[in-house]
Amino acid sequence: MEKDLKEYRKSYEKGALLEVDLPENPLELFQSWFHLADESDSVDEANAMNISTVGKDMMPVSRIVLLKSYDKDGFVFFTNYHSQKGKALLENPYCCLSFFWPALEKQVIIHGKATKISNQESEEYFHSRPRGSQLGAIASEQSSSIPSREFLEDKLKGLEQRYHNIEVPKPDNWGGYNVKPLKIEFWQGRSSRLHDRILYSSTSENKWKIERLAP
Repeated sequence: MEKDLKEYRKSYEKGALLEVDLPENPLELFQSWFHLADESDSVDEANAMNISTVGKDMMPVSRIVLLKSYDKDGFVFFTNYHSQKGKALLENPYCCLSFFWPALEKQVIIHGKATKISNQESEEYFHSRPRGSQLGAIASEQSSSIPSREFLEDKLKGLEQRYHNIEVPKPDNWGGYNVKPLKIEFWQGRSSRLHDRILYSSTSENKWKIERLAP
């Protein structure tokens, strides 16, 4: 190792998260932070989020997906239902989402329960995607073992010919999940590692308990 990671140091000085500024509903704060990230020239793909799942093997797995919408009911992303994450969510629908925007020194962690959105909603989104992405969703049996890159590219070429000038059908095993939040934690970097951590916990419909956590 060329560098000693123990010597890496960064002082967080870009913001504070104080109780006097907290809305009653965490979605309002998420929307405010997401807007800051989305408008920042220093943040690429503000909607990139980590999702962690735990299937029946009890082995946590984390990967990056893209948030495609959010509202009071939850956070929506799309994937292949037969993928590793899809199989894990079938076995255990509870998952964790997280956003980290280093340029803003902000992080959001969401604990929630994933459910499939309607097929109609998935159809509408699928057909709004670029044609190449639609064909890619059919070509890739996500998370399965394949013999080579060429195998995948040849499969895509065949699909391009098959669906030339006709609508690409959404695969039955592809669609969206909505993650309904049960807890949302907002982290704001502060100096001396005394970071601000505010946790919202759902107590009932549109009611949230707010507490500060030690950093």
